[in-house]
Amino acid sequence: MLLPVFTLKLRHKISPRMVAVGRYDGTHPCLAAATQAGKVFIHNPHTRSQHFSASRVFQSPLESDVSLLNINQAVSCLTAGVLNPELGYDALLVGTQTNLLAYDVYNNSDLFYREVTGDNVHSLALCDFDGDGKKELLVGSEDFDIRVFKEDEIVAEMTETEIITSLCPMYGSRFGYALSNGTVGVYDKTARYWRIKSKNHAMSIHAFDLNSDGVCELITGWSNGKVDARSDRTGEVIFKDNFSSAVAGVVEGDYRMDGHIQLICCSVDGEIRGYLPGTAEMRGNLMDTSVEQDLIRELSQKKQNLLLELRNYEDNAKAELSSPLNEADGHRGIIPANTKLHTALSVNLGSEAQAAHAELCISTSNDTIIRAVLIFAEGIFLGESHVVHPSIHNLSSSIRIPITPPKDVPVDLHLKTFVGYRSSTQFHVFELTRQLPRFSMYALTSPDSASEPLSYVNFIIAERAQRVFMWLNQNFLLPEDTNIQNVPFQVCFTSLRNGGQLCIKIKLSGEITINTDDIDLAGDIIQSMASFFAIEDLQVEADFPVYFEELRKVLVKVDEYHSVHQKLSADMADNSNLIRSLLVRAEDARLMRDMRTMKNRYMELYDLNKDLLNGYKIRSNNHTELLGSLKAVNQAIQRAGRLRVGKPKNQVITACRDAIRSNNINTLFRIMRVGTASS
Repeated sequence: MLLPVFTLKLRHKISPRMVAVGRYDGTHPCLAAATQAGKVFIHNPHTRSQHFSASRVFQSPLESDVSLLNINQAVSCLTAGVLNPELGYDALLVGTQTNLLAYDVYNNSDLFYREVTGDNVHSLALCDFDGDGKKELLVGSEDFDIRVFKEDEIVAEMTETEIITSLCPMYGSRFGYALSNGTVGVYDKTARYWRIKSKNHAMSIHAFDLNSDGVCELITGWSNGKVDARSDRTGEVIFKDNFSSAVAGVVEGDYRMDGHIQLICCSVDGEIRGYLPGTAEMRGNLMDTSVEQDLIRELSQKKQNLLLELRNYEDNAKAELSSPLNEADGHRGIIPANTKLHTALSVNLGSEAQAAHAELCISTSNDTIIRAVLIFAEGIFLGESHVVHPSIHNLSSSIRIPITPPKDVPVDLHLKTFVGYRSSTQFHVFELTRQLPRFSMYALTSPDSASEPLSYVNFIIAERAQRVFMWLNQNFLLPEDTNIQNVPFQVCFTSLRNGGQLCIKIKLSGEITINTDDIDLAGDIIQSMASFFAIEDLQVEADFPVYFEELRKVLVKVDEYHSVHQKLSADMADNSNLIRSLLVRAEDARLMRDMRTMKNRYMELYDLNKDLLNGYKIRSNNHTELLGSLKAVNQAIQRAGRLRVGKPKNQVITACRDAIRSNNINTLFRIMRVGTASS
């Protein structure tokens, strides 16, 4: 197992997810972590007599081997790494909501201090995703997507069920991830290997080879203080430990400088533990997670389940022989051997008492009753599971369950249905999986009754109409009698969420037009078609007049916010110069014992300080509004990209960014409409 080799208790609180280890002098590994009140502490147990002269750094009054770095803003991220290979040592990078500081700890100086703006990216990692020997950038954002960037090009996207809070490379194309709902797991390229869900939150994840077999395990630090290590193949826990408070971060480094890399876990209360990986002699038993051991464990579990099922059948058979027929329903407890379970998905337009929804109907093939249904599904139910337990008076052979997916993604419904008779004390459990189509929240309507939206996407694909109908049937909940044979044809849908209209028209030439005012829906449909028909490159013509007009207003606001920002920055710089002048004049008056003038100067300083504080509040609010507007612009560019596939998608995103940089708004909208800036 992991062997604990050292424990430190620092008298500083550590902010979650803000821990880093770096060799800031090129030799000694030191731990850096963000604390409350806008400070970063640097723990250096190797040099106890170091003195700092810079104004940013001062020695901690609590520990002689801890130095405090004053940031004077709330720290939002922190890491360490080599910025300049020629220097030969790591730099400390500290991010706040508005700035990025690169700090040279060894020389006590700022490498740079920059004002930054950006989107709400929650996690970043580098991983050789496509196996070409070069690392791609993995980005986890608050819109539930993991995106893979190769330079400026998005080469892959994976949609999850919650905000992605952490990403970490494992090895090769495999990487770990954590979500804000307590889910952790491992992907290999776009395929999810495994995932588990906890009621606690994953504060930090890290890849570490804890059993010296050359394969990294996934280490997770949890909000309840637990640290566990899971097999990269199965997710099985193979090591665990506990802290008395939440885990703030998990990192690694040769902290004892003995040539061995330790796994370092930090709690929010300042407790730090170092662990060494197990040696080759320790492998085997619990630590041996080879494929053979995993298979033996899996088969053993199946054996136990089958023995339990056999015992239940034997108990039921004994009860049937020893007890007479039940007078109430004329049956004993065992259900007929030919009992089958049927499932059907449909659209329910709702009523005054219930909103419109998709509906799952489960029924048995005879007069047995359904006692309970358990449904496990990602992103639909709170806690990812839903139990339907009809009252004893409403038991029947069929049950209808409303389902309302919040997003247009295909979802696997894993069902466990308890079937028996009213008199049964034991029930047979049917297990099956049914997929909820991606666009299940859209009801088929008559083209005559639907008002066609003005916004549209238009493109041509070389596919037969029958194949397009197959795609429709797979992705929408169409009535059983729906049959489309002739071309051209048109199908119209109404959104069960907001009543919005969707029309899809197909012509003999293969031209397809999608009419919808929802640009996200249009992008989802195009990406779904591209996947189904294996389309590698697709150029489209699109127009969303209402959405584009809103975007135009946002771009005007961005210019206004930038102008206000520049004016406020200039005013603050002028006031800073005035402060210096007033301080000198106030001190001159004090030395000349002109107390009246000194008092007046300090009163002016007091008023100027109030103006600076008010200006800072205005500047901060302006910055927040600017961030929101820039995020909306970035989302618009991504949405315009999702209307295309392959190279046209990447070209549109790149061209849109160029148009934003050159402040050419008309060109931006032309690119979004036709996919190119040229006339």
